[in-house]
Amino acid sequence: MSSNPVRQGLSLGAKHLVYALVAFVFVLPLWWAIVSSLRPNAEVFADIFPFTAKALLPSPASLEAYTGVFERGFGMIIANTLIVALITMAAGLVVNGAAGFAFAMFDFKGKKYILTAIIISFMLPFEAIALPLYTVTQQLGWLDNIAALIVPSIANGLAVFLFYQFFSQVPKDYAEAARLDGVSWINILLRIYVPLSMPTCISAALLLFIFQWEAFLWPLLAMPSQQFKVIQVGMAAFQQQYQTIWNQLFAVAVITALIPIALLLPLQRYYVQGLAGAGIKG
Repeated sequence: MSSNPVRQGLSLGAKHLVYALVAFVFVLPLWWAIVSSLRPNAEVFADIFPFTAKALLPSPASLEAYTGVFERGFGMIIANTLIVALITMAAGLVVNGAAGFAFAMFDFKGKKYILTAIIISFMLPFEAIALPLYTVTQQLGWLDNIAALIVPSIANGLAVFLFYQFFSQVPKDYAEAARLDGVSWINILLRIYVPLSMPTCISAALLLFIFQWEAFLWPLLAMPSQQFKVIQVGMAAFQQQYQTIWNQLFAVAVITALIPIALLLPLQRYYVQGLAGAGIKG
């Protein structure tokens, strides 16, 4: 019996060691990118071959790379991406939330088939729809227009499914009682269901934001003149054909990674709840 606490302690210590090793593996690339971004360009790959512990320390440290990327207009690229991502996020919450509510509340012909098609749509690789989407965008005259980046990304199959899953779990007694009192469906959605679905709203908002933040192929196709660059396309531009300024490239990569992380960390509890479908069970 006395050995049980010892065994439990060893087991707990082993688990913590495994967790620490996994965290180290995931954090190490980001840490090395941060360190490399703080070094002069000539020192980025110093102490790598052969590897020494100095490779993980920014010595000598310098903000030269960060000032350099903003002098090359990276601040405007960040602003462009934030505008596109935030507009998509706001409009997407309205459209996808309303769609998920409609699928959860109403029965109509072909509902299951339409919902299945929506679920399948977010499993398709973007390359499968890139050509028809480009053709439609070209016919609408939206090439080199911010609308080409925003409008196709508003409707999102995964976001619709998250809202549908949550709203289906809310007892319909709430909606039926409100309807008996003469409340409109829009007010039922806004006053009853939206307050209950905040974790799902946060999850959907983060998904929409991250999808836009990470988009590369579509902005590259939809903006052929590249007068309006978003962050992934802008980051690729820092890798030049004949010469790459490595510390600036790492600085851009660090900024690109840290902004979504800064959004996700304080909201991760709600994000996980929304993805897990947590909420009221009917």
